[in-house]
Amino acid sequence: MTDSSKPTMPGVSRRAVLAGGAALTASLFAPKGLRAQDFPTAAVNTTGLAVTDDTVTIGILHSVTGTMAISETGSVQAEKLAIEQINAQGGILGRKIEYIQEDGASDWPTFAEKAKKLLVNDKVASVMGCWTSASRKAVLPVFEQYNGFLYYPTFYEGLEQSPNVIYTGQEATQQIIAGLDWVNQTKGAKTFYLLGSDYIWPRTSNKIARKHIENFMEGCEVVGEEYYPLGHTQFNSVINKIRLRKPDVIYAIVVGGSNVAFYKQLKAAGIDMTEEKPILLTISVTEDEIRGIGGENIEGAYACMKYFQSLENDNNLEFVKAFKEMWGDDMVIGDVTQAAYLGPWLWKAAVEKAGSFDVDKVREASPGIELTSAPEGYVKVHENHHLWSKTRVGRAKADGQYEVVYETADLVEPDPFPEGYQ
Repeated sequence: MTDSSKPTMPGVSRRAVLAGGAALTASLFAPKGLRAQDFPTAAVNTTGLAVTDDTVTIGILHSVTGTMAISETGSVQAEKLAIEQINAQGGILGRKIEYIQEDGASDWPTFAEKAKKLLVNDKVASVMGCWTSASRKAVLPVFEQYNGFLYYPTFYEGLEQSPNVIYTGQEATQQIIAGLDWVNQTKGAKTFYLLGSDYIWPRTSNKIARKHIENFMEGCEVVGEEYYPLGHTQFNSVINKIRLRKPDVIYAIVVGGSNVAFYKQLKAAGIDMTEEKPILLTISVTEDEIRGIGGENIEGAYACMKYFQSLENDNNLEFVKAFKEMWGDDMVIGDVTQAAYLGPWLWKAAVEKAGSFDVDKVREASPGIELTSAPEGYVKVHENHHLWSKTRVGRAKADGQYEVVYETADLVEPDPFPEGYQ
Protein backbone atom coordinates (compact mmCIF):
# COMPACT_ATOMS: atom_id res chain seq x y z
CA MET A 1 0.00 0.00 0.00
CA THR A 2 1.52 3.29 -1.03
CA ASP A 3 0.56 6.92 -0.85
CA SER A 4 -0.74 8.37 -4.06
CA SER A 5 -1.64 11.80 -5.33
CA LYS A 6 -3.67 10.25 -8.14
CA PRO A 7 -7.03 8.61 -7.55
CA THR A 8 -7.14 4.83 -7.75
CA MET A 9 -10.00 2.84 -9.19
CA PRO A 10 -10.01 -0.56 -7.52
CA GLY A 11 -10.06 -3.51 -9.87
CA VAL A 12 -13.20 -5.49 -9.19
CA SER A 13 -12.67 -9.03 -7.90
CA ARG A 14 -15.68 -10.86 -9.34
CA ARG A 15 -15.61 -13.58 -6.69
CA ALA A 16 -15.42 -11.05 -3.85
CA VAL A 17 -18.33 -9.08 -5.23
CA LEU A 18 -20.46 -12.14 -5.85
CA ALA A 19 -19.68 -13.43 -2.38
CA GLY A 20 -20.51 -10.22 -0.62
CA GLY A 21 -22.47 -7.90 -2.83
CA ALA A 22 -26.03 -9.14 -2.92
CA ALA A 23 -26.66 -10.01 0.70
CA LEU A 24 -24.76 -7.06 2.11
CA THR A 25 -26.62 -4.38 0.22
CA ALA A 26 -30.15 -5.71 -0.04
CA SER A 27 -31.55 -3.10 2.33
CA LEU A 28 -29.44 -0.07 1.52
CA PHE A 29 -31.30 3.18 1.19
CA ALA A 30 -31.21 3.80 -2.55
CA PRO A 31 -32.04 1.44 -5.42
CA LYS A 32 -29.28 0.00 -7.55
CA GLY A 33 -28.62 1.17 -11.09
CA LEU A 34 -28.90 4.94 -10.65
CA ARG A 35 -27.70 6.65 -13.83
CA ALA A 36 -25.26 9.57 -13.80
CA GLN A 37 -27.24 11.39 -16.48
CA ASP A 38 -30.16 11.60 -14.07
CA PHE A 39 -27.90 13.45 -11.62
CA PRO A 40 -26.02 16.18 -13.54
CA THR A 41 -22.64 17.01 -12.01
CA ALA A 42 -23.50 20.69 -11.73
CA ALA A 43 -26.52 19.76 -9.59
CA VAL A 44 -24.92 17.13 -7.32
CA ASN A 45 -21.60 18.95 -6.80
CA THR A 46 -22.05 22.63 -6.08
CA THR A 47 -18.96 23.05 -3.86
CA GLY A 48 -16.08 22.02 -6.13
CA LEU A 49 -15.49 18.49 -4.87
CA ALA A 50 -13.65 15.84 -6.93
CA VAL A 51 -16.76 14.71 -8.77
CA THR A 52 -16.99 14.23 -12.54
CA ASP A 53 -19.69 12.87 -14.79
CA ASP A 54 -18.24 9.39 -14.28
CA THR A 55 -16.37 9.29 -10.96
CA VAL A 56 -16.25 10.57 -7.40
CA THR A 57 -13.01 10.58 -5.41
CA ILE A 58 -12.72 9.89 -1.70
CA GLY A 59 -9.77 9.66 0.68
CA ILE A 60 -8.45 6.72 2.73
CA LEU A 61 -6.29 7.88 5.64
CA HIS A 62 -4.87 5.22 7.97
CA SER A 63 -1.50 4.11 9.31
CA VAL A 64 0.02 1.39 7.16
CA THR A 65 3.45 1.94 8.74
CA GLY A 66 4.55 2.36 12.35
CA THR A 67 3.21 0.88 15.58
CA MET A 68 -0.46 1.28 14.60
CA ALA A 69 -0.19 -0.60 11.29
CA ILE A 70 -1.04 -3.87 13.11
CA SER A 71 -4.46 -2.38 13.91
CA GLU A 72 -5.19 -0.13 10.93
CA THR A 73 -4.34 -2.31 7.94
CA GLY A 74 -7.62 -4.19 8.27
CA SER A 75 -9.57 -0.94 8.04
CA VAL A 76 -7.92 -0.11 4.72
CA GLN A 77 -8.73 -3.57 3.40
CA ALA A 78 -12.37 -3.38 4.49
CA GLU A 79 -12.88 0.06 2.95
CA LYS A 80 -11.43 -1.10 -0.35
CA LEU A 81 -13.71 -4.14 -0.34
CA ALA A 82 -16.75 -1.93 0.22
CA ILE A 83 -15.65 0.38 -2.60
CA GLU A 84 -15.25 -2.57 -4.98
CA GLN A 85 -18.68 -3.90 -4.13
CA ILE A 86 -20.34 -0.50 -4.49
CA ASN A 87 -18.65 0.05 -7.86
CA ALA A 88 -19.76 -3.40 -9.04
CA GLN A 89 -23.33 -2.30 -8.38
CA GLY A 90 -22.94 0.87 -10.42
CA GLY A 91 -21.33 3.22 -7.92
CA ILE A 92 -23.00 6.21 -6.28
CA LEU A 93 -25.41 8.36 -8.27
CA GLY A 94 -24.10 6.51 -11.33
CA ARG A 95 -20.46 7.35 -10.57
CA LYS A 96 -17.67 4.91 -9.76
CA ILE A 97 -15.67 5.59 -6.60
CA GLU A 98 -11.98 6.32 -6.94
CA TYR A 99 -9.77 6.79 -3.89
CA ILE A 100 -6.57 8.51 -2.90
CA GLN A 101 -4.80 6.69 -0.08
CA GLU A 102 -2.50 8.44 2.38
CA ASP A 103 -0.41 6.96 5.18
CA GLY A 104 -0.77 8.60 8.61
CA ALA A 105 2.38 6.64 9.60
CA SER A 106 1.30 6.36 13.28
CA ASP A 107 2.20 10.04 13.66
CA TRP A 108 -0.50 12.53 14.61
CA PRO A 109 0.93 15.64 12.87
CA THR A 110 1.27 13.55 9.71
CA PHE A 111 -2.42 12.68 9.93
CA ALA A 112 -3.29 16.40 10.08
CA GLU A 113 -1.01 17.19 7.15
CA LYS A 114 -2.43 14.39 5.00
CA ALA A 115 -6.01 15.32 5.90
CA LYS A 116 -5.42 18.87 4.71
CA LYS A 117 -3.93 17.56 1.46
CA LEU A 118 -6.94 15.34 0.83
CA LEU A 119 -9.45 18.11 1.52
CA VAL A 120 -7.69 21.17 0.06
CA ASN A 121 -5.57 19.80 -2.79
CA ASP A 122 -7.47 16.66 -3.77
CA LYS A 123 -10.93 17.97 -2.86
CA VAL A 124 -12.17 14.50 -1.90
CA ALA A 125 -15.88 14.11 -1.26
CA SER A 126 -15.34 12.22 2.01
CA VAL A 127 -12.58 10.48 3.96
CA MET A 128 -12.52 7.04 5.55
CA GLY A 129 -9.86 7.24 8.20
CA CYS A 130 -7.96 7.32 11.49
CA TRP A 131 -7.81 4.75 14.29
CA THR A 132 -6.46 6.27 17.49
CA SER A 133 -8.24 9.15 19.18
CA ALA A 134 -4.96 11.06 18.98
CA SER A 135 -5.08 10.89 15.18
CA ARG A 136 -8.77 11.82 15.14
CA LYS A 137 -8.17 14.80 17.43
CA ALA A 138 -5.31 15.87 15.15
CA VAL A 139 -7.44 15.89 12.00
CA LEU A 140 -10.68 17.18 13.53
CA PRO A 141 -9.81 20.91 13.28
CA VAL A 142 -8.84 20.35 9.64
CA PHE A 143 -12.16 18.70 8.79
CA GLU A 144 -14.11 21.40 10.60
CA GLN A 145 -12.11 24.26 9.02
CA TYR A 146 -12.46 22.95 5.46
CA ASN A 147 -15.86 21.29 5.91
CA GLY A 148 -14.73 17.77 5.11
CA PHE A 149 -16.63 14.64 6.11
CA LEU A 150 -14.87 11.84 8.02
CA TYR A 151 -16.08 8.31 8.70
CA TYR A 152 -14.22 7.21 11.84
CA PRO A 153 -14.30 3.45 12.57
CA THR A 154 -12.77 2.96 16.00
CA PHE A 155 -14.38 2.39 19.39
CA TYR A 156 -13.42 5.49 21.36
CA GLU A 157 -13.82 7.47 24.57
CA GLY A 158 -16.85 9.55 23.56
CA LEU A 159 -17.11 13.16 24.81
CA GLU A 160 -17.20 14.34 21.21
CA GLN A 161 -19.85 15.08 18.60
CA SER A 162 -18.65 16.81 15.46
CA PRO A 163 -20.87 17.81 12.54
CA ASN A 164 -18.01 16.68 10.28
CA VAL A 165 -17.66 13.11 11.59
CA ILE A 166 -19.76 9.94 11.50
CA TYR A 167 -18.55 7.61 14.25
CA THR A 168 -19.08 4.03 13.06
CA GLY A 169 -17.41 2.45 16.11
CA GLN A 170 -18.90 2.46 19.60
CA GLU A 171 -18.47 5.31 22.04
CA ALA A 172 -17.31 4.52 25.56
CA THR A 173 -20.60 3.93 27.36
CA GLN A 174 -21.73 1.43 24.71
CA GLN A 175 -18.56 -0.62 25.05
CA ILE A 176 -17.40 -0.14 28.64
CA ILE A 177 -20.46 -0.21 30.87
CA ALA A 178 -22.03 -3.39 29.48
CA GLY A 179 -18.72 -5.25 29.77
CA LEU A 180 -18.07 -4.19 33.35
CA ASP A 181 -21.60 -5.08 34.41
CA TRP A 182 -21.26 -8.47 32.71
CA VAL A 183 -17.99 -9.40 34.43
CA ASN A 184 -19.36 -8.25 37.79
CA GLN A 185 -22.70 -10.03 37.52
CA THR A 186 -21.51 -13.17 35.73
CA LYS A 187 -18.08 -13.70 37.29
CA GLY A 188 -18.57 -11.98 40.65
CA ALA A 189 -15.63 -9.64 39.98
CA LYS A 190 -15.11 -6.95 42.63
CA THR A 191 -11.55 -5.62 42.21
CA PHE A 192 -10.07 -4.15 39.03
CA TYR A 193 -6.60 -3.18 37.84
CA LEU A 194 -6.82 -0.61 35.01
CA LEU A 195 -4.07 -0.65 32.40
CA GLY A 196 -3.69 1.30 29.18
CA SER A 197 -1.53 2.97 26.58
CA ASP A 198 -0.77 6.58 27.43
CA TYR A 199 -3.05 8.74 25.30
CA ILE A 200 -6.56 10.12 25.37
CA TRP A 201 -8.66 7.03 24.54
CA PRO A 202 -7.33 4.64 27.22
CA ARG A 203 -7.12 7.39 29.86
CA THR A 204 -10.63 8.71 29.25
CA SER A 205 -12.08 5.21 28.91
CA ASN A 206 -10.51 4.17 32.21
CA LYS A 207 -11.85 7.35 33.81
CA ILE A 208 -15.34 6.23 32.77
CA ALA A 209 -14.59 2.67 33.91
CA ARG A 210 -13.38 3.87 37.31
CA LYS A 211 -16.48 6.02 37.83
CA HIS A 212 -18.72 3.11 36.92
CA ILE A 213 -16.84 0.67 39.16
CA GLU A 214 -16.76 3.01 42.16
CA ASN A 215 -20.16 4.69 41.82
CA PHE A 216 -22.45 2.18 40.13
CA MET A 217 -21.11 -1.28 41.05
CA GLU A 218 -21.76 -2.08 44.69
CA GLY A 219 -18.76 -3.27 46.68
CA CYS A 220 -16.33 -2.87 43.78
CA GLU A 221 -13.04 -0.96 43.67
CA VAL A 222 -10.05 -0.09 41.52
CA VAL A 223 -6.82 -1.44 43.06
CA GLY A 224 -4.36 -0.08 40.48
CA GLU A 225 -4.05 2.06 37.37
CA GLU A 226 -1.04 2.32 35.01
CA TYR A 227 -0.24 3.79 31.57
CA TYR A 228 2.61 3.23 29.14
CA PRO A 229 3.64 5.00 25.89
CA LEU A 230 2.51 3.67 22.52
CA GLY A 231 5.10 1.20 21.32
CA HIS A 232 6.16 0.27 24.89
CA THR A 233 7.45 -3.30 25.16
CA GLN A 234 8.53 -3.83 28.77
CA PHE A 235 5.59 -4.83 30.99
CA ASN A 236 7.28 -7.03 33.57
CA SER A 237 7.17 -4.33 36.25
CA VAL A 238 3.40 -3.80 36.02
CA ILE A 239 2.82 -7.56 35.76
CA ASN A 240 4.64 -7.94 39.09
CA LYS A 241 2.41 -5.21 40.60
CA ILE A 242 -0.68 -7.01 39.33
CA ARG A 243 0.48 -10.28 40.90
CA LEU A 244 0.97 -8.52 44.23
CA ARG A 245 -2.43 -6.74 44.17
CA LYS A 246 -4.29 -9.90 43.03
CA PRO A 247 -7.21 -8.11 41.28
CA ASP A 248 -10.21 -10.09 40.09
CA VAL A 249 -9.92 -8.36 36.70
CA ILE A 250 -7.11 -6.87 34.62
CA TYR A 251 -8.95 -4.25 32.56
CA ALA A 252 -6.60 -3.77 29.61
CA ILE A 253 -6.64 -1.00 27.01
CA VAL A 254 -3.18 -1.56 25.57
CA VAL A 255 -3.04 -0.42 21.93
CA GLY A 256 -1.16 -1.32 18.76
CA GLY A 257 2.10 -3.26 18.66
CA SER A 258 2.53 -3.06 22.45
CA ASN A 259 -0.10 -5.79 22.73
CA VAL A 260 2.33 -8.39 21.37
CA ALA A 261 4.83 -7.80 24.18
CA PHE A 262 2.18 -7.41 26.91
CA TYR A 263 0.36 -10.68 26.31
CA LYS A 264 3.50 -12.72 25.68
CA GLN A 265 5.00 -11.38 28.93
CA LEU A 266 1.79 -12.12 30.84
CA LYS A 267 1.95 -15.73 29.72
CA ALA A 268 5.69 -15.96 30.44
CA ALA A 269 4.98 -14.71 33.98
CA GLY A 270 2.68 -17.66 34.57
CA ILE A 271 -0.65 -15.86 34.27
CA ASP A 272 -2.91 -18.37 32.55
CA MET A 273 -5.97 -16.51 31.29
CA THR A 274 -7.90 -19.74 30.79
CA GLU A 275 -7.96 -20.13 34.59
CA GLU A 276 -9.46 -16.62 35.06
CA LYS A 277 -7.22 -15.85 38.06
CA PRO A 278 -7.28 -13.02 37.30
CA ILE A 279 -9.82 -12.50 34.53
CA LEU A 280 -8.49 -10.39 31.67
CA LEU A 281 -11.07 -8.11 30.05
CA THR A 282 -9.94 -5.93 27.15
CA ILE A 283 -11.65 -3.38 24.92
CA SER A 284 -8.70 -2.95 22.57
CA VAL A 285 -7.71 -6.39 21.25
CA THR A 286 -9.58 -7.52 18.16
CA GLU A 287 -8.83 -10.47 15.91
CA ASP A 288 -6.48 -8.16 13.96
CA GLU A 289 -4.23 -7.71 16.99
CA ILE A 290 -4.39 -11.41 17.88
CA ARG A 291 -2.72 -12.17 14.54
CA GLY A 292 0.38 -10.48 15.95
CA ILE A 293 -0.05 -11.61 19.56
CA GLY A 294 -0.65 -15.27 18.76
CA GLY A 295 -3.82 -16.99 19.90
CA GLU A 296 -1.89 -19.19 22.31
CA ASN A 297 -0.75 -16.09 24.20
CA ILE A 298 -4.22 -14.64 24.81
CA GLU A 299 -6.44 -17.71 25.00
CA GLY A 300 -9.04 -17.30 27.75
CA ALA A 301 -9.10 -13.49 27.75
CA TYR A 302 -12.40 -11.66 27.27
CA ALA A 303 -13.09 -8.73 24.96
CA CYS A 304 -16.09 -6.39 24.95
CA MET A 305 -16.98 -5.05 21.50
CA LYS A 306 -19.86 -4.91 19.06
CA TYR A 307 -18.45 -7.29 16.45
CA PHE A 308 -16.53 -10.56 16.29
CA GLN A 309 -15.64 -12.44 13.12
CA SER A 310 -17.32 -15.55 14.54
CA LEU A 311 -20.83 -14.00 14.52
CA GLU A 312 -23.18 -16.46 12.91
CA ASN A 313 -25.56 -14.47 10.78
CA ASP A 314 -25.98 -14.50 7.00
CA ASN A 315 -24.69 -10.94 6.54
CA ASN A 316 -21.48 -11.72 8.39
CA LEU A 317 -20.90 -15.08 6.69
CA GLU A 318 -21.11 -13.36 3.30
CA PHE A 319 -18.86 -10.51 4.46
CA VAL A 320 -16.17 -12.83 5.84
CA LYS A 321 -16.26 -14.88 2.63
CA ALA A 322 -15.86 -11.78 0.46
CA PHE A 323 -13.09 -10.35 2.65
CA LYS A 324 -11.07 -13.55 2.46
CA GLU A 325 -11.66 -13.83 -1.29
CA MET A 326 -10.13 -10.38 -1.71
CA TRP A 327 -7.33 -10.43 0.87
CA GLY A 328 -6.50 -14.10 1.48
CA ASP A 329 -7.80 -17.03 3.50
CA ASP A 330 -5.38 -16.33 6.34
CA MET A 331 -6.78 -12.84 6.99
CA VAL A 332 -8.94 -12.09 10.02
CA ILE A 333 -11.56 -9.43 10.72
CA GLY A 334 -11.81 -7.45 13.94
CA ASP A 335 -14.32 -4.97 15.32
CA VAL A 336 -12.73 -1.87 13.82
CA THR A 337 -12.26 -3.55 10.44
CA GLN A 338 -15.99 -4.27 10.29
CA ALA A 339 -16.85 -0.73 11.41
CA ALA A 340 -14.54 0.61 8.68
CA TYR A 341 -16.42 -1.49 6.14
CA LEU A 342 -19.65 0.30 7.12
CA GLY A 343 -18.21 3.73 6.25
CA PRO A 344 -18.50 3.65 2.43
CA TRP A 345 -21.95 2.03 2.63
CA LEU A 346 -23.28 4.64 5.06
CA TRP A 347 -21.81 7.42 2.91
CA LYS A 348 -23.42 5.91 -0.21
CA ALA A 349 -26.80 5.73 1.51
CA ALA A 350 -26.55 9.35 2.72
CA VAL A 351 -25.42 10.67 -0.68
CA GLU A 352 -28.26 8.93 -2.46
CA LYS A 353 -30.78 10.04 0.14
CA ALA A 354 -29.54 13.62 -0.30
CA GLY A 355 -29.24 13.37 -4.08
CA SER A 356 -25.96 15.26 -3.74
CA PHE A 357 -22.28 14.89 -2.85
CA ASP A 358 -22.25 18.30 -1.09
CA VAL A 359 -21.07 17.78 2.47
CA ASP A 360 -23.77 19.93 4.06
CA LYS A 361 -26.51 17.93 2.31
CA VAL A 362 -24.90 14.58 3.13
CA ARG A 363 -24.61 15.64 6.77
CA GLU A 364 -28.29 16.59 6.88
CA ALA A 365 -29.31 13.28 5.31
CA SER A 366 -27.20 11.05 7.60
CA PRO A 367 -29.30 10.79 10.79
CA GLY A 368 -31.82 7.99 10.44
CA ILE A 369 -29.83 6.06 7.83
CA GLU A 370 -30.13 2.38 8.70
CA LEU A 371 -28.46 -0.80 7.46
CA THR A 372 -30.08 -4.13 8.19
CA SER A 373 -27.34 -5.68 6.07
CA ALA A 374 -24.33 -4.79 8.24
CA PRO A 375 -22.15 -7.78 9.22
CA GLU A 376 -22.73 -6.97 12.90
CA GLY A 377 -26.49 -6.82 12.33
CA TYR A 378 -28.86 -3.87 12.18
CA VAL A 379 -27.33 -0.43 12.77
CA LYS A 380 -28.79 3.06 12.57
CA VAL A 381 -27.23 6.52 12.53
CA HIS A 382 -28.27 8.55 15.59
CA GLU A 383 -28.80 12.31 15.48
CA ASN A 384 -25.52 12.61 17.41
CA HIS A 385 -23.67 10.98 14.46
CA HIS A 386 -22.94 7.73 16.34
CA LEU A 387 -24.53 4.34 15.66
CA TRP A 388 -27.11 2.39 17.59
CA SER A 389 -25.54 -1.06 17.99
CA LYS A 390 -25.45 -4.15 20.18
CA THR A 391 -22.62 -4.84 22.63
CA ARG A 392 -21.05 -8.29 22.88
CA VAL A 393 -18.48 -10.13 24.99
CA GLY A 394 -16.22 -12.73 23.38
CA ARG A 395 -13.68 -15.15 24.83
CA ALA A 396 -10.39 -15.58 22.96
CA LYS A 397 -9.57 -19.03 21.63
CA ALA A 398 -6.20 -20.50 20.70
CA ASP A 399 -7.09 -20.28 17.00
CA GLY A 400 -7.21 -16.46 17.20
CA GLN A 401 -10.99 -16.17 17.10
CA TYR A 402 -13.47 -15.16 19.81
CA GLU A 403 -16.38 -17.24 21.04
CA VAL A 404 -19.33 -14.94 21.73
CA VAL A 405 -20.53 -15.52 25.29
CA TYR A 406 -22.86 -12.55 25.76
CA GLU A 407 -24.71 -9.90 23.80
CA THR A 408 -27.17 -7.21 24.82
CA ALA A 409 -30.78 -8.03 24.08
CA ASP A 410 -31.34 -4.67 22.40
CA LEU A 411 -29.38 -2.06 20.53
CA VAL A 412 -27.51 0.29 22.85
CA GLU A 413 -28.22 3.97 22.25
CA PRO A 414 -25.05 6.02 21.79
CA ASP A 415 -24.52 8.63 24.50
CA PRO A 416 -21.20 10.41 23.96
CA PHE A 417 -21.80 12.83 26.86
CA PRO A 418 -23.07 10.55 29.66
CA GLU A 419 -24.31 12.09 32.89
CA GLY A 420 -22.29 11.09 35.90
CA TYR A 421 -19.24 9.96 33.92
CA GLN A 422 -17.59 13.23 32.87
